Amino acid sequence: METPQSFQPLDRRKVYEQVAEQLLAQIGARHLVSGDPLPSERELTESFGVGRSSIREALRMLESQGVITSANGGTFVVAEAANPLNSSLQLVFALHGDTSVHDLFELRRIIDCEAAAIAAERHTPEHVAALDAATDEMAAALAAERRTDEQLAALDEAIDEMEQTLEANGRDQRFVDADLRFHLTIAEATGNRLLVYSMQAARDVVRRALEQVVNVPRSPESAIVEHRAVREAIAASNPDWARNAMREHLERVERDAEKGVSNG
Repeated sequence: METPQSFQPLDRRKVYEQVAEQLLAQIGARHLVSGDPLPSERELTESFGVGRSSIREALRMLESQGVITSANGGTFVVAEAANPLNSSLQLVFALHGDTSVHDLFELRRIIDCEAAAIAAERHTPEHVAALDAATDEMAAALAAERRTDEQLAALDEAIDEMEQTLEANGRDQRFVDADLRFHLTIAEATGNRLLVYSMQAARDVVRRALEQVVNVPRSPESAIVEHRAVREAIAASNPDWARNAMREHLERVERDAEKGVSNG
């Protein structure tokens, strides 16, 4: 296990939230990985210079999120990476009575069927990028069958804002926000709450990728054209067209994302 970097001074926010945030940062930076024990309460108290109650509250917070799990002897270890999402999905079922078994298995068909096709082609999983692409493509197809006029109008508003932002000042956060809103609206148009929650859970990861893509020459202009194609397919209630239009869009975005990373 790598030696954790020094923790940072705490500001005026709730102390336990800051402790939890810094511990999560250590895990995100892979200074602590799945199965690694966290420092003891006493060690954390000394490192952060705070009371033991704040340390305990921070640990309870991370445990409730599924980030860490208790082990023998009252210690905590870093959980598997999928554990927080698993905990969140269980919470969704507990809190939302309208989330049905049908929603769950519809989500599984979207993910599992496309994952099987990808694995057959490539023999190795492509992780987040491939899963996001499969989810977006299938969501577009479902949206074409189920969308409402209000959701179609929301797609138009998102595209219009992307266009206006590009005309006004080019490449800023408004463009990225409108891009994300377009894709989340498609998820909402499926009528599947689990699919919506999954897309929302990936939002921050997708946002970081789009912030790179928006600076690639001609990429924002291409996004507007491709979004309009997806919108037209959904408006026409044509699932195959919607799926293919979304696939073409995501393949181009993936190529531009790779350019953005190499240029960054």
